[in-house]
Amino acid sequence: MATAIDVPPGQAVLEAENLSVYYGSSAAIRNISIRIPENRVVAFIGPSGCGKSTLLRCFNRMNDLVPGARIEGAVRYRGADLYAPGVDPVEVRRRIGMVFQRPNPFPKSIYENVAFGPRINGYRGDLDALVERSLRQAALWDEVSDRLHESALALSGGQQQRLCIARALAVEPDVLLMDEPASALDPIATQKIEDLIYELKKSYTVIIVTHSMQQAARVSDYTAFLYMGELIEYGPTDLIFTNPRVERTEAYITGRFG
Repeated sequence: MATAIDVPPGQAVLEAENLSVYYGSSAAIRNISIRIPENRVVAFIGPSGCGKSTLLRCFNRMNDLVPGARIEGAVRYRGADLYAPGVDPVEVRRRIGMVFQRPNPFPKSIYENVAFGPRINGYRGDLDALVERSLRQAALWDEVSDRLHESALALSGGQQQRLCIARALAVEPDVLLMDEPASALDPIATQKIEDLIYELKKSYTVIIVTHSMQQAARVSDYTAFLYMGELIEYGPTDLIFTNPRVERTEAYITGRFG
């Protein structure tokens, strides 16, 4: 059973209630209830296979794409049921964007990578301005402004990841989900991603899955510790790391297992 130091009522952007996810007959997460506050960074930590990414993907219905996956319980976005009949998963993923573990730029120019989403969504504003704004938000504009029409695949790994963040921001989401966004990057690129996450929370709600407890401690406001598909503890990051209420949380953070 989780010891949840919950966010104040009325401030949750996303909320899961008694959420379980099954792949076939196997439960990946069980009876998780959690509320995600606005304009904060929330980190999901825990050992490999504990359900961090499964929980993350529930918030923009990416698990819909996994054969045999089914959910029980509720997931709400600003009070609306994300899994209600008639809800368009494509619209969900526009409002709740996602950045994956490994950079996955399209084999197109830098410009076209960022412009792709707005174009297919029928954006009618100044596309050049939107591309520039998105690249600036992703702290990449100064590095690529003179080569926008070169291939995105020529960028470094860290630049590609920031480009993928710019691509997600270009469709003007409300929430950004990040599934271990720096795990494939070198320390310098990781630092840039972490600095970027800190800046993004001024305008967005960010949820990050990370295998690094140090990263969670550096970038997040709230931390959720998952173990074997259950939410063990959730609360302000400083308390989770300095004064956890659950012995299993302390054992994980201090390296006694995991």
